Amino acid sequence: MTGVTFRRGDITLVRADAIVNAANAALAGGGGVDGAIHRAGGPSILEACRAIGSCPTGSAVITTAGRLPARYVIHAVAPRYSGTPADARLLRGAYDASLELARQRGLASIAFPSLGTGAYRYPVAEAAPIALGAVAEHLRGKTSLQEVAFILFSDADLAAYEAAAAAFP
Repeated sequence: MTGVTFRRGDITLVRADAIVNAANAALAGGGGVDGAIHRAGGPSILEACRAIGSCPTGSAVITTAGRLPARYVIHAVAPRYSGTPADARLLRGAYDASLELARQRGLASIAFPSLGTGAYRYPVAEAAPIALGAVAEHLRGKTSLQEVAFILFSDADLAAYEAAAAAFP
């Protein structure tokens, strides 16, 4: 897919118009990617999240990026994996909502973690094709995005996303 890259790394160090946070519905900060973004970005991110209040599963909201090198943080809420068909719909919704917020703001670059595959236990081999499907469809439409990066936590996650991309039409 043109304009889509994959690498292992720390999303809090990425220079992009927006980075996506694997947020919880309360927008309260937490562990994993969420905690790292809040710690690195500083208190202004949590203040902005508190002003918004919450975000439903399968959706996303946008805030300041505080001290991060990105301009914005898009907080996307993935489902807790339960093995039901609703999981895929909600995960796709979190990616779609993030991409739509980027389009609305006219952003050129966005960086995603693998949403839902940490504490929410979505199997990465199932999540990667959903993420790539959302991105591919978005990039085929009217969008300002020129660069979409997936910043992955582990070599295994990176391999899963690369395999999913290789299998993509």
